[in-house]
Amino acid sequence: MNKQEKRKKISIGVEDFKTIINKNGYFVDKTLMIQKLIESNTKVTLFTRPRRFGKTLNQFMIRRFFEDEITEKGEKVDNGYLFDGLKITECGEEIMQHQQQYPVIFLTLKSAKQPTYEMAYGALADEIYNEFMRHRYVLQSDALLPIEKERYENLLNRRADEKEVAKAFAFLSECLFKYHRKNTIILIDEYDVPLENAYFEGFYDKMIDFIRSLFESALKTNPYLEIRLSQSHWL
Repeated sequence: MNKQEKRKKISIGVEDFKTIINKNGYFVDKTLMIQKLIESNTKVTLFTRPRRFGKTLNQFMIRRFFEDEITEKGEKVDNGYLFDGLKITECGEEIMQHQQQYPVIFLTLKSAKQPTYEMAYGALADEIYNEFMRHRYVLQSDALLPIEKERYENLLNRRADEKEVAKAFAFLSECLFKYHRKNTIILIDEYDVPLENAYFEGFYDKMIDFIRSLFESALKTNPYLEIRLSQSHWL
């Protein structure tokens, strides 16, 4: 091994693709799945794999490839280097032209494991608020109307009621479209966790009503949706 070459590390418990690459961690190259997603031309893709199969890591990889990431100050984050030397870069311009071109919403539902609906809903709402925080750069532009900025800030500051929260991702994707002029990619990690937990804790009907409203507005009737990917585990 060249003395200048850094020894790769085993990244235990690290889910973010960017962190693994930046820390020189071992990474099994699955980037060709991005090519398959693009060429399939499907709006909705569901990944079902056993636990600890790398599903969340793959979603972070997909996010880092597609996302036109912007800082709070409106500055572009260049994540292109993360894919240097990986198989996706050999796929040609038709595939690579999609790199860093889309706004991305990333939602993880794995935290909704509480004993009551109110607590589980609160955990999900926190994840939604966090994603509004991550994209708050849209408020610094003239892309949104004053009334839209007010609605955004209500969600950002946790002043929205449950009905507004249920429509939050449909609204966020619209805001992102107005800023980026591109449709949104939505990634949902472990969508089945809140439903499984609610079933065993006895508030399944309430939770499924909320999840149905959240998903239908964001994924079924959303004109600003480019791709939707979700994943769950099976035992």
